[in-house]
Amino acid sequence: MNTITKTQKRLRRQGGYSLLELLVVLAILGLIIAIAAPRVIGYFEASKAKAAKIQIANISTALDLYKLSNNAFPTEQQGLKALVEKPDSVATWDGPYLTRADGINDPWGRNYNYKVPGIHGAFDVSSLGADGKEGGVGENQDLGSW
Repeated sequence: MNTITKTQKRLRRQGGYSLLELLVVLAILGLIIAIAAPRVIGYFEASKAKAAKIQIANISTALDLYKLSNNAFPTEQQGLKALVEKPDSVATWDGPYLTRADGINDPWGRNYNYKVPGIHGAFDVSSLGADGKEGGVGENQDLGSW
């Protein structure tokens, strides 16, 4: 009652991949990841800088709206938090001027620097970039509202 044919036996032997084939595929995937990962990380860091520029523009607009409501910009002591939460000393606050409380943090998780009056205008909003230090190039470049 042996009903297994020669073709079925051959198919059974050819059913899987050899260890060598799997190692070759893993080596190729490793090379692709090693080449592509630095580029992807570079794009990610560049997108953080672009996001910071957009956030600074949004904060600048919110500061202008704050001034329209209160006839002055928030003090440095009140800080950018005044755009999200009402300061105790402000009677005509008509906020929140930013919809998200984390909108006053840069993409690297630090608070934006706020100076009023600013060196470059009525106010300055800035981020020190990825390294958190003044100066720098690329992803470490300082970004500001000016």
